[in-house]
Amino acid sequence: MTAAAASALRSIDGANDLTRLGLASLMTLAFEGVPLTPIATHLIEQASSDPDDADALMHLSVVLQLHGLKAEGLAVQACALRMQRLYRQPAARQPALKLLALMAPGDLMTNTPVEFLIERSDVALSTLYLPPDEPLPEALPAHDVLFVAVSESDATRPLLDRMALQLPRWGGRVVNHPEHIVQTSRSLAHLRLQGAPGIVMPCSVRLARATLERLARRELKLPDVLPDGEFPVIVRPVDSHAGHGLVKCDSTPMLQAYLATAGADGFFISRFIDYRSADGMYRKYRVVLVDGVPYPAHMGVSSHWMIHYLNAGMTDSPAKRAEEQTFMTGFDIGFGRRHAAALYAVAERFALEYVVIDCAESADGDLLVFELDPGAVIHAMDPPDVFPYKRPQMERIFRAFRDLLGRHAAPTASASWGGDAAASLEHQPTAAAS
Repeated sequence: MTAAAASALRSIDGANDLTRLGLASLMTLAFEGVPLTPIATHLIEQASSDPDDADALMHLSVVLQLHGLKAEGLAVQACALRMQRLYRQPAARQPALKLLALMAPGDLMTNTPVEFLIERSDVALSTLYLPPDEPLPEALPAHDVLFVAVSESDATRPLLDRMALQLPRWGGRVVNHPEHIVQTSRSLAHLRLQGAPGIVMPCSVRLARATLERLARRELKLPDVLPDGEFPVIVRPVDSHAGHGLVKCDSTPMLQAYLATAGADGFFISRFIDYRSADGMYRKYRVVLVDGVPYPAHMGVSSHWMIHYLNAGMTDSPAKRAEEQTFMTGFDIGFGRRHAAALYAVAERFALEYVVIDCAESADGDLLVFELDPGAVIHAMDPPDVFPYKRPQMERIFRAFRDLLGRHAAPTASASWGGDAAASLEHQPTAAAS
C-alpha cells in the first residue's frame, strides 16, 4: 500500500468528516483495491444527519462512480449541485496560492483531475461547477490563478464557448483558455496539426449512424466520407473514452458486425496506422506538456494495438517496466529529443499551458498522435516497490504545474478578483432547487 493510501485510511478511522479526503485520495484507495463500501456508508450517514451537507454528497458521488455506478453517482452529484456550486480542498501544507478550477457537472472524465497535480503542495483548491444550461456568474470567488478544467466533449462544448466570451469580463489570468480547449476535439485536432514537422495524426471524421450504415452496406465508398480513408479503420462512439466501443474494422463486413452491437447514434472514424515496432509489439506513450515543456508520464507495451496502461501487463513484466524506466528517466536525451520539434509544434499550435498527449512512434519515426486531452489522469498512484522510477518523474510534473500556477498568479493575489460579490456562490442553489 502506498503512503497516500495509508494516510487516507488513517483519516477514515474514527473520522467524523470524510469530505477532506478528496478525489485523489478516493481514487488512490480504489486503485489499490481498498473496499470503499465503509466510506460510502459513512458518507451516507453524514449526509443523512445533515441534509445540507453538499460536500458529503459530492464525495459519495465519486465513490459511487468508482464502484461503477455512474448513473447513481451523477444523480447524487446533481443533488449536491442543487445545494452548492463551490467546493474547497485545503492545501496539504501552509497555503501559499489559491487556485480556482472551473468545472462542468459530469462523470470522472469530464474535468481535469487537478487534485492529483497539487496533492502534496501548498495550493488551496476551490472548485466551481458551472451548469451548462444556466447563466455564468458575473463574478468569481477570490483566487490567485484561474484554471479551466473542463475537457472538450459534446456535452461541454456550449459551456466552453460561453466561458470563452465571459473570461474578459471576469478578468485576471487564466490557465487553459476554453477557446483553445475546444481545439482538442477529435474533429479539429488533426486539422490543427496538419503540416506540423515530424507529426502524423490521421484525419478523424464524425459520422451519423445512418452514414456509417450506408458505408457498411457499400452504398458509400470509404474515401467518400474519409479523405485519407482506407481499411483498416478505427471506429468509436462520439464522446467515448478509455477504449469503450473502440474497434478496428478491416472490412465492410466487420463494420456491419460492429454496428449490429453498437448502440450509439454518432461515431468517429479514422484510418488505422500500424505502429508496431520491429519486435511486433505496440508501444504507447503518455506525454504531458506544461507551459510547452514535455514530461514523460507513462509508457505501455502490448501485443495488442489498443493499449491502456492498466491492461498492458506492466505490473507483471520486469522487462516492460525496465523499458518504461528507460523511457522516463532518459526522456530528455531519448524520446523527448527525437520528437522535440513535433512536441514544440503541438505546444505552439494548441497554446494550452497544460495538456496531455497520447502518442506512439510511426514506422517512419514520426510522432503518431492519438489524442490530446487536458483532462487525462496524471497521477503517482503506482506502488513504489514495483515502479520505483515513477514517483520522481511524476514529482517533476507536479513541480512544473506548481511553477506554472505561480507564473500565472495575479500580482495582487486574490484580493482584486471575486470577493463578496462571488462569495454567495458557495451556497447558491441552482434554478431547479429555487
